[in-house]
Amino acid sequence: MWCPLCNHDDTRVVDSRVTGDGMLIKRRRECPQCTSRFNTYESPELKAPRVIKSDGVRETFSEDKLRNGMLRALEKRPVETREIERAIRTLLREIRSVEEVEIPSSLIGEWVMRELRHLDQVAYVRFASVYRRFEDVQAFRDEIERLESDSPGGLDKRQISLLNLQARDKRRKK
Repeated sequence: MWCPLCNHDDTRVVDSRVTGDGMLIKRRRECPQCTSRFNTYESPELKAPRVIKSDGVRETFSEDKLRNGMLRALEKRPVETREIERAIRTLLREIRSVEEVEIPSSLIGEWVMRELRHLDQVAYVRFASVYRRFEDVQAFRDEIERLESDSPGGLDKRQISLLNLQARDKRRKK
């Protein structure tokens, strides 16, 4: 590997370590020419299937799009970064384990919603509203009712309860 400081074309590895999540190898390198040290990171190159969009267009899977979509849904929510990264790693493993050459974007969307549902109710409904193209308030109510009926009592206590909104709305109408 070349030195990024002096462009010498041969550096040596001083130390190698696996990162905490086990997904990368961090290598400490030293340049014999200028004696500078720097880090490199090595990760496995895994093939992901191509994605078939709803309009039939096919494109290369983008980890950045997946990450950005989840982060947008989770913006300003009380979810720890390590939990978000765990969910993203789970999704990446699932996507890369598909044996098909192409998969529909709708399948990836369902997997993202499953992970968001475990992380945060509000983020789940935010993502679902865009993904399923909610057109009115009733669509939001229907999704909240579905969420309430599918997961009673098993929700994260850090979250502001989205499901109690319905009870509050009923009290206001009286």
